[in-house]
Amino acid sequence: MRLGAMAWRTLMRSRRRSLITCFSVAFGVLLAVTFTASADYSYTSMINTSARMGLGHLSVQHPAYNETPTLDRRLVEAETVRQAALAIPGVAAARIRIMGQAMFASGARSQGGSFIAIDPGEERPGENIFLGNLVEGACFVESDGHGVVVGRKMAEKLNLRPGRKLIFTLADKNGELVSEISRVSGIFATGDDAVDGSLVLLPLGLVRDVLAYEPGAASLVALFLADHRRAAAVRAELAGRLAGLSGLAVRTWRETQADLAGLITVDRLFNYLLQLLVGLVIAAGIMNTLLMSVMERCRDFGIMLALGMTPGRIVRLVLLESCWIGLLGLLLGVFLTLPWYLFMSRVGIDFSAQIGNDYSAGGVLVDPVLKFALSWQTALVIGAAVFALTMLAGIFPAIKAGRTVPVENLKRV
Repeated sequence: MRLGAMAWRTLMRSRRRSLITCFSVAFGVLLAVTFTASADYSYTSMINTSARMGLGHLSVQHPAYNETPTLDRRLVEAETVRQAALAIPGVAAARIRIMGQAMFASGARSQGGSFIAIDPGEERPGENIFLGNLVEGACFVESDGHGVVVGRKMAEKLNLRPGRKLIFTLADKNGELVSEISRVSGIFATGDDAVDGSLVLLPLGLVRDVLAYEPGAASLVALFLADHRRAAAVRAELAGRLAGLSGLAVRTWRETQADLAGLITVDRLFNYLLQLLVGLVIAAGIMNTLLMSVMERCRDFGIMLALGMTPGRIVRLVLLESCWIGLLGLLLGVFLTLPWYLFMSRVGIDFSAQIGNDYSAGGVLVDPVLKFALSWQTALVIGAAVFALTMLAGIFPAIKAGRTVPVENLKRV
């Protein structure tokens, strides 16, 4: 406690220099929060958007479906899987879906594309990005009816609008081509031309009958989590619950959306590298300040050693000065960062004028509004990392002070 008071008095003797050093620590906190919170928000937004595009945060499917998503690779006991998933804490929803490729035609025009067969009574916009972006008409209401929802680009290509007929052709589970006539009930527009020009929503019951599937069979069960970071834990628990069932595999979004997972991993590594470089620059500045303070007090250290203070206590004294700088810098960083974080988490900065509203990465739409999102665990890690860098910056000056030679330094005026 006595050394702590001495370290505090030393800092107060050079208040301007100490304040500047504390501001360096606070600036490091601000930069770390900015880099981390913006990245976390972007990653979370992209992962959730990807999940809403069909496959969920986790997907229970035929073991070979992820590599070759054909309609003959189906999940027979989809309802059993769904009920087991809903019993796990953290699973917000579980949706049974059939996904595959088909040929769509209207009049003399036709084009290939993909489809997602859904149960309209179960689906919600929070788990289905296409239902949340309807621009004309509405979603069909019957699972075994003949309504369909198409993308705006496809509607333009095939000259479709609500009420018009659309014929879709696909291969059933036996490989035979079958066709069905339906009517457009709604049109969606996500902003991604590739998606809007190739995807169709179909009724689950109708597609199941057309494909000659068993009652309750589907391509997959898409699971949606309240927190995507729990995907691995939920996967392990669900796999244990489904151990008695054969012919299925539980996969996280990292496996079903490998391109997106790779993009996030690389971007996160560059983010960490940038933060490390900035942290090292700030730490070097702090070390330089402490080293200057030590060099100015060589005579003082010589007197302390002559009066009986051990070199070890001298080292602890300088480290305590570094500790005080770290604590004050963190406190100042909180006051400096909090208003910026609150603004960015609630309002954000809209970059749609620079990148447009249809910017995508890894096949997933990216929110053009940059915001912040930071968990308390990550905030603690940032605080601990900044404090650790501050303490590391004080090690060399502390060792330098501890090696002071009393006789030589007492000669200094």
